[in-house]
Amino acid sequence: MQIGTFLTMPAPEPRPSAEILARGIEVAVAAEELGFSHLWLAEHHFTNYAYSSRPLMLLSHIAARTKRIRLGTAIVPLPLHHPLIVAEELAILDVLSGGRAEAGFGKGYQQYQYQRFGLVKGARPKRDDEALEVLQRALHNPIVEFDGTEFQIPRTRLYPRPVQERMPFWVVVNSTRRDQIETAIARRMNFFTGGLEPISKLVNIRERYPDLAPQLDGVRIGTQRPVYVAESEADARDAIEHVRWNGRATLRLRHELGEVVDGVVCADPLQDEPSDEALRDDFVVIGTAEQCVRQLQRIRDGIGCDYFNASFWFGALPQARVLASMRRFAEQVLPAFEQTNVSEPEVQA
Repeated sequence: MQIGTFLTMPAPEPRPSAEILARGIEVAVAAEELGFSHLWLAEHHFTNYAYSSRPLMLLSHIAARTKRIRLGTAIVPLPLHHPLIVAEELAILDVLSGGRAEAGFGKGYQQYQYQRFGLVKGARPKRDDEALEVLQRALHNPIVEFDGTEFQIPRTRLYPRPVQERMPFWVVVNSTRRDQIETAIARRMNFFTGGLEPISKLVNIRERYPDLAPQLDGVRIGTQRPVYVAESEADARDAIEHVRWNGRATLRLRHELGEVVDGVVCADPLQDEPSDEALRDDFVVIGTAEQCVRQLQRIRDGIGCDYFNASFWFGALPQARVLASMRRFAEQVLPAFEQTNVSEPEVQA
């Protein structure tokens, strides 16, 4: 199982943007030095939940500071963008990084950001579907033409072209939705799934849909969780308090359960929150190195994934502790999993 890292760059108490971005860059450089396979950036807008509003811009900067680590978006919410603009930005990232770009897409879940772009979440599913097809054609073919319901694109060529002939595509899917699985397979796209469900209830896609197993050959399945490798039990308990902020902010933004005041997300406690013990047992990867290894094995076996995103920075966890946790993970957890080498990019003629 390959293991990378994922960043949203939160700040429960808003901090200077230069400080937050510098932290993100430091984490990215450390991730490469420590042997992680990928770095992924989220895209969220207008709140302190995430300072990663333009992930492809930041990834292009990180490309100049790194040499090996794969660089991806997890995810670009396609309803907020014209697909050809996203294709151009991905192509530039791929060129600047020497063919290390990976493209993750979804729809986004925050109505707050949709409203500020003058959009309604979920209003145009056909547009979302066509946008993904346009992107794939634009990045995987020399020429793109498209005559759809939502997009009419005459014969067009990207300049610059990406380095990779087939940039890896990832899409967010619900593992219980066979239609989503079949659509992704038909397009030869990898999956992100199972990041919110209790670990005890994860669905192994290959086992749930055995008739699709031959078509799943070569399709990667990825997931992610908050991760903290603790020095002690007290250290682990304190990390849980930081991860609670992320959980509360996520759920409140997803379900519109509280006000966002001048970009600051309400992260008050929610009803029926799981206990600390339940969080550690069934939702996150926090504890000693041995406990983290066992939890990751549960996730790997429960979902049948061959890729895992470790989210080391959550809540107000200080940078020194984020980096220390990453080092302990690299030294004590990573060796327990077969970390396949990142292949050299296939250069387009």
